[in-house]
Amino acid sequence: MNSIPASPSLKARVRRAAKGKTSLAATTIPSKQRSLAHDSLGWSLILSARVLAQVRSGKSLNGALSILLKESSGARSAAQDIAYGVLRHFGQGEFILAKLLSRPLPHEEIRALLLSALYRLDTREDSEHMVVDQAVTAAGEMAAGAFKGFVNGVLRNYLRQKESLFKAMEEDDEVFYMHPRWWLNRLRRTYPDQWREIARAGNTPPPMTLRVNRRRVSIDEYVRQLDVAGLSARALGQCTLILNKSVGVNSLPGFAEGLVSVQDAGAQRAAQLLAPVSGSRVLDACAAPGGKTSHLLEMADLDLLALDIDAARICRIEENLKRLGLSAKVKTADCTQPESWWDGRLFDSILADVPCSASGVVKRHPDIKTLRRESDIRRFAHMQTKILDVLWPLLKPGGKLLYATCSVFVEENTAQIDAFLFRQTNAQRMIEEQWLMQDENDGFFYSLLRKTA
Repeated sequence: MNSIPASPSLKARVRRAAKGKTSLAATTIPSKQRSLAHDSLGWSLILSARVLAQVRSGKSLNGALSILLKESSGARSAAQDIAYGVLRHFGQGEFILAKLLSRPLPHEEIRALLLSALYRLDTREDSEHMVVDQAVTAAGEMAAGAFKGFVNGVLRNYLRQKESLFKAMEEDDEVFYMHPRWWLNRLRRTYPDQWREIARAGNTPPPMTLRVNRRRVSIDEYVRQLDVAGLSARALGQCTLILNKSVGVNSLPGFAEGLVSVQDAGAQRAAQLLAPVSGSRVLDACAAPGGKTSHLLEMADLDLLALDIDAARICRIEENLKRLGLSAKVKTADCTQPESWWDGRLFDSILADVPCSASGVVKRHPDIKTLRRESDIRRFAHMQTKILDVLWPLLKPGGKLLYATCSVFVEENTAQIDAFLFRQTNAQRMIEEQWLMQDENDGFFYSLLRKTA
C-alpha cells in the first residue's frame, strides 16, 4: 500500500509546526483575509479541527465546543456534526492515516483537519472533488499554508485506495467496532453474547427523549401540544416521550415554562426506583446537572438536599429547578466530607449517582472513547467505594439508598455492590438493574439497597 512520502520541504514545515510556529491555536485569521466563507464546508472543517485538537489534548467535547459559540448557527452546527462524527467513528480515521503516512504527523490540528475531511468523504454525498478542494483551501488558512499540498496528496491517495482500506478495517476489531481495544475486551468478558450489539449501539446518535413534568401537564396534553407545533413523539411510560426527530429545546412547546425536560429514558429510571414519599428527607449526593434531582421533586414534595462538588455545575441544578418551578436546598460540597455540610439529621432516602467511566453514555458523549483510559476504572471504583461507605451511616434504619452509574463495566456495578454488601451486614439488596445501550436508551446500572438496622 502506497504511503505519502515526506519531502525535504515538508519535513522542514512539519518541524516548524511541531515547534508551534504555525499552530492554528495561535493564529487568528482576520475575516477580510479569509478565502473561505463562514458558511463554507472548508470553514466548518477548520472549526471541527480546532475542536478535535482540543479533545485530543484532554479537554471534554462539551468544553471544546465552547470555541464555536461566536460562530454563526450554520457554521457551528456543521462543525459540531463533523466533530461528533469523527469521535463517534473512533479509530477509523487514525487507521487510514497510519496506512497512508510514512511517519507520524506531529501537527495536531492538520491531523484533525484530515480526520474531519475523511469523515466527510465517507458519510456525505458531497462531490469528492469539492470536499478535497475545501480541505486543501482550509489547510491554506492553517499553519501558514504549509500543508496544502500534503493534505491534497493524502486525501487523493485515500480515494484511490478506499476500497482496500475499508476491507482492511474489517479485520481490526478496534476499528470495525469503533471502540478502544481494552474497552472491547472488557465487554467481551462481561457480555460474551451481547458485546457486539453494545458496541454498535454506542456508535449511534442518541434519541431525543423528554420527561414530561406531570406537576404542570399530562403526557397526553403535552403530546397534543407537540402535534400543534408540528412535532411527533411516541410514549415509553407515564412521563417519557421519544421525539421522532431531534430539535433544539427552544422548539419544544413550554420548555422555558417548565413543562418538559430532556432526559434519557434510562436516566429517568433512577427516580422511579427510589420512589420518594412526600414529606421525606432525601439526599442527592452527586446531583449536577440536576435531571434526577428535579425528577424526584416532580414525583413528590420532599425535603431534598442536592450536593455537587463542582460550583459551576451547581448553577445548572439551580437553573433547572427554577425553570421547572421546583425548590430544594442546593450546596457546593464534597459528599465524602459530611462534616462540611451535614446537619446530623438522618435521611429517608439517598441517591448516590456516583462518578464513573460513563461507558454507558458514549453515544451521547463520544469523546469518552478518546479521553478514557483503562486505568481510570480502578480510580473510579475507589471513589465509588468511598462514597458508599461515607453515605451509608447517614441513612435511617429502614431507609433506601439507590446506587447509580452510567457505566456498563462490572467493576463499577455489580462487583462494587457485592463488595459493599460484604462490608455492610445491615444492607439488603432489593432491586438491581443493568440497562445496556439500545436504540431507545443509554446504559445505566442501578442497585436499590435497604438499611435493615
